[in-house]
Amino acid sequence: MVVLSQPVALDNHISVIPTYKPVPVLTSHSIPVVDLTHPEAKTLIVKACEEFGFFKVVNHGVCPDLMTRLEQEAVGFFALPQSLKNQAGPPEPYGYGSKRIGPNGDVGWIEYILLNANPQLSSAKTSAVFSQSPLIFREAVEEYMKEVKEVSCKVLEMITEGLGIEPRDSLSKMVRDEKSDSCLRLNHYPTAEEEAERMVKLGFGEHTDPQIISVLRSNNTSGLQICMKDGSWVAVPPDHSSFFINVGDALQVMTNGRFKSVKHKVLADTRKSRVSMIYFGGPTLSQKITPLPSLVPKQEDWLYKEFTWSQYKSSAYKSKLGDYRLGLFERQPLLTHRSNV
Repeated sequence: MVVLSQPVALDNHISVIPTYKPVPVLTSHSIPVVDLTHPEAKTLIVKACEEFGFFKVVNHGVCPDLMTRLEQEAVGFFALPQSLKNQAGPPEPYGYGSKRIGPNGDVGWIEYILLNANPQLSSAKTSAVFSQSPLIFREAVEEYMKEVKEVSCKVLEMITEGLGIEPRDSLSKMVRDEKSDSCLRLNHYPTAEEEAERMVKLGFGEHTDPQIISVLRSNNTSGLQICMKDGSWVAVPPDHSSFFINVGDALQVMTNGRFKSVKHKVLADTRKSRVSMIYFGGPTLSQKITPLPSLVPKQEDWLYKEFTWSQYKSSAYKSKLGDYRLGLFERQPLLTHRSNV
């Protein structure tokens, strides 16, 4: 996810945030669930990426106490007075942001922190985030990013194995690179103070994630929805002990459209607070994004133009959330992509 935002109080512009009615909820057997210790995990992951662009992982190896600790520290930050939180914003693009999502008018019932996954690239805004919080917050962030990065790389290596791609680290090495453009986003969808405003609002509008892979974990408050192939939206039951994996735009390109970058959104029930933590695994800025030669040996079969991650990231900054960003980079129309993506 790539955003530019300006912080505003969550009670500003309430009237411009749409409200929603409930939608059907995916049953537990509808969501692809992959046990990362299962001998057929790689096959199940490839199938889930092809059919949904989204799946849930269990037995991922990340300590539950670490996930809980980071959530608690994030809640502590978001509970600070607005004046203190604003000292860590506006995001450039890292730091604290609220309400506005991007430069083109998208808004949501949300406040967030965006942090670079490379601690060597710390900014004044991210330093301000931690200056308002105890040392344990920074330590929890760094430990969490390290662990979830390993989960993302493990999944990417299972993907290459499942697709029969050599070498095994063809995808994971892009995220493991010390200069990879990865980030961590901590989202807070707060409760409404006024009883009259306690309804389901748009928390984060429909979009795809530009990076290679996204690893999401949230508390047990619902809100996440994904778009199915037929264009319908379904709600995903939360599970605070598991991770949810999203295929990103870059991975869609590298598989030449075999995997689909899943469109998703968050509806915020303002009677309950939702906290989510998303690790976005991205390549270096100079990395060329093309269909993988082992999957598509002939360039005339490529469905996308060659571009660098820096070029795509810059393009994404200029778009609205719901835009089909890959359209600018297609060599020919995708015959199978969803009409609303």
